[in-house]
Amino acid sequence: MKIAVLSDIHGNYVALQRCIEDALSKGVHSFIFLGDYVGELAYPQKTMEILNSLKEKYSCYFVKGNKEDYWINYERDGEKGWEEYDSTTGSLYYTYHNLVEDDLAFFKSLSHKAEISFDGLPKLTICHGSPNLVNEKMLPNHQKTFDIMEKDRNSLILCGHTHVQGVIEHGGKIALNPGAVGVSLHSGGKAQFLILTGVTGAWDYEFISLDYNVEQVILDLSSSGLSLKAPSWCRVSKHLLRTGEISHGTVLAKAMALCRDELGECNWPAIPEKYWEQAVAEMIGGMRQKHFVLENWESMERNCHNNLR
Repeated sequence: MKIAVLSDIHGNYVALQRCIEDALSKGVHSFIFLGDYVGELAYPQKTMEILNSLKEKYSCYFVKGNKEDYWINYERDGEKGWEEYDSTTGSLYYTYHNLVEDDLAFFKSLSHKAEISFDGLPKLTICHGSPNLVNEKMLPNHQKTFDIMEKDRNSLILCGHTHVQGVIEHGGKIALNPGAVGVSLHSGGKAQFLILTGVTGAWDYEFISLDYNVEQVILDLSSSGLSLKAPSWCRVSKHLLRTGEISHGTVLAKAMALCRDELGECNWPAIPEKYWEQAVAEMIGGMRQKHFVLENWESMERNCHNNLR
């Protein structure tokens, strides 16, 4: 038995399709999804169409992520607090207004964790953040993570949320993070997931990292109008998609710090656009320039080497 485990798609339907095709080519016929299906990127309806189609053909298991709570809570609270043209909430507004009633009903049907069993194999605990909370991170070498693992009754936990692929072992138990399909961190800009294989009463696992058409996803930000609705947010998205470095949360924290330094306080989501622009310029603009210089230096070295041959 082979099962593909996917998390944190964030609306990247191009990466999702690439991962599914790779999984099917490896003999996978069951899928586990760990939440955060849409958000950040363009055309969320395409991601939902892929998931709905997959549910009809294969065994699929789903839990909700923190993003699903965003859409559910926004509807419950009367659709207030998000702005259509704003780097803090523009992508949230855009995504929500591209969802349909069936999508929201599906999200509401999901639990923050589930227990799955397969004949002759150890039971699995699946969750987005942790078995306790949808937005709690299970981080390597943290006592809090070890405490969570000790309390869970199963020996294998599948979790996402951090966007970082990896394995945590403690007390004879294992927690596996498949990384992120859509906006993975420290990945070189690849789409990531995990394949579980049942072998003689135990689970074996393989981490997968794939190249895909990143530039198509970036073009979608413009063609959809999302880059106008959340300009600085989309600049972060483009950099993250291409490099796998610097998360939205990191830039958001910088923008809020700049806002507090000047205004004395800063409360989400009221973050003026100028602080976003400054944060992006300092954190990503500088890295982009450094990357450009490095590329040109390496190119000069190659040319010199070729001329000397």
